[in-house]
Amino acid sequence: MPTLFTAHGNPMNALGGTTFSRFLEGWAEDLPRPRAILCISAHWERHGLAVTMSVNPETIHDFYGFPKELYLITYPAKGEPEVGEEVIALLGSGGYIVDRDRSRGLDHGTWAPLRFLYPDADIPVLQLSLPMELPLSELFTIGELLSPLRELEVLIMGSGNLVHNLSRVDFEHRDARVLEWAHSFDDDVKEWVLTRDHQKLGEPWMSSPVGRISHPTLEHYAPLLVAMGAGGSSPVTFPFEGFEHGSISMRSIRFG
Repeated sequence: MPTLFTAHGNPMNALGGTTFSRFLEGWAEDLPRPRAILCISAHWERHGLAVTMSVNPETIHDFYGFPKELYLITYPAKGEPEVGEEVIALLGSGGYIVDRDRSRGLDHGTWAPLRFLYPDADIPVLQLSLPMELPLSELFTIGELLSPLRELEVLIMGSGNLVHNLSRVDFEHRDARVLEWAHSFDDDVKEWVLTRDHQKLGEPWMSSPVGRISHPTLEHYAPLLVAMGAGGSSPVTFPFEGFEHGSISMRSIRFG
């Protein structure tokens, strides 16, 4: 299996009819069908690592102030505890302790893109948490430890945005002019990924003069590092490039 980093952007994308949602609808046609999907989403931060183990994970609507129809969306994919145990074993081999979370469902960083990638919700889905206390550089290591899942037909998917500063977003205009600093950082990350510059990727605030304005906090950036670590030396492609609302990068990446 390849590994992916997908944008998710404004929750309104989940209603469809956007350029990005139409891209997602076609992207799966270029991917081998996975046995299961392991998602690392910007919207599950916690202390320590955990993997979801629910057989029937609920659809979490973790956003506020949006139209009612967004809260009616469900993504009834099954869970797959067997794959969860494989995740625990692989990360355990690197010295990481992983909790089993039997109650958490799927947040919108996971189901919003998946409802277009795999609209039938017929592939089991799990989530791995983002450990708040670990440096970004360790997320590469976590991805590397998870890489054997690719041979077991598990699709590893990071979900976030490569530029994400909600205080600078023009929510009134999806096609607003892209702000210069946002475009600059998006280009920086593209270059670092292509050159596999782990040092710069692991220190975005220090590696780019616009790093901090692009990410006041790093949760939407961090899933990239897990996906890239799992992707190893696989070829890199950028099947979608572009922005929404002037400063939300929707760049998506395939490794392999």
